Amino acid sequence: MASPASDFPGRAQRITALKDALEKRVLVLDGAMGTMIQRHKLDEAGYRGARFTSHPKDVKGNNDLLILSQPKIILDIHRAYLDAGADIIETNTFSSTSIAQADYGMEALVYELNYEGAKLARQACDEYTAKTPNKPRFVAGSIGPTNRTASISPDVNDPGYRNVTFDELRKAFREQVEALVAGGADLLLAETIIDTLNAKACLFAIDEFLDESGIRLPVMISGTITDQSGRILSGQTAEAFWNSLRHVKPLSIGLNCALGAAQLRPYVAELSRVADVMVSAYPNAGLPNAFGEYDEEPHTTAQHVGGWAKDGLVNIVGGCCGTTPDHIRAICESVVGVKPRKPPQQPTAMRLSGLEPFQLAS
Repeated sequence: MASPASDFPGRAQRITALKDALEKRVLVLDGAMGTMIQRHKLDEAGYRGARFTSHPKDVKGNNDLLILSQPKIILDIHRAYLDAGADIIETNTFSSTSIAQADYGMEALVYELNYEGAKLARQACDEYTAKTPNKPRFVAGSIGPTNRTASISPDVNDPGYRNVTFDELRKAFREQVEALVAGGADLLLAETIIDTLNAKACLFAIDEFLDESGIRLPVMISGTITDQSGRILSGQTAEAFWNSLRHVKPLSIGLNCALGAAQLRPYVAELSRVADVMVSAYPNAGLPNAFGEYDEEPHTTAQHVGGWAKDGLVNIVGGCCGTTPDHIRAICESVVGVKPRKPPQQPTAMRLSGLEPFQLAS
């Protein structure tokens, strides 16, 4: 495997191309990975593949493992989203931390999962960039929130208890980041954030690694408004969430998951108003039905998302749970020729946050 501290061929040029593209048009992320994996109806043996037949724990549902056990499935999903017009492909590494993989007894595979996951996405993006060099494609290293929260007790009888520490999160994210970068990611995407403290551990780990390695990569941040209260799970409003993380100077701040586009719009608008960086948004295909499935048709999702773009709210769009290549194709068509949002210049002020934002003008 490549050294974690080594840069990847052509990455600096791709990052420049990414920033140039964002100045000219609305870019499109891919859609749901899990939705596409479900179409294959894999059983336990399907998840194990040939390599993991004797693993002592059940692995069905460990979608990230398919990077190693069924790489062609993952590569073909990446290609399907590129065929649909996506500019940015996320690695299939949402749960590839030692903390999340502990549920399957697969902590030892974390570096390999992220390294190979980035390589698969890189392969697909390079294939499509070679076909149309005037439209380069970019790999986003997907970093999920883990299955633990640093701000909330899992025991209702002991509010002060935590099942993970900041430093444990930092170490887990650091291992993931190193491998994603070595595998060829062009940018890092901390996504589906439900706890800002988890996100701070992730972003600290990213900064720590990039400072030590000398590699410079853009960072995208995407939180999750869990319901129509307009707050992430740990209680912050969208503006307070931004105030907590703006010091990182990310490429973008945004929202994904939990809500459909119709319900997500006011919170996207809130971020668009306050953030002086790019704004991203990739909603679910509506709200789930009684069976946990998503029924919203591609044209409906695209109508909402395209409306955000036309109203100057977003720079990067895409799809989350329930979205497919058809949704992404429709979203691509809805933003063709639309001018990207121009981040506003915000006045100098002290901006703080607890659960609510606070601003003290200079």
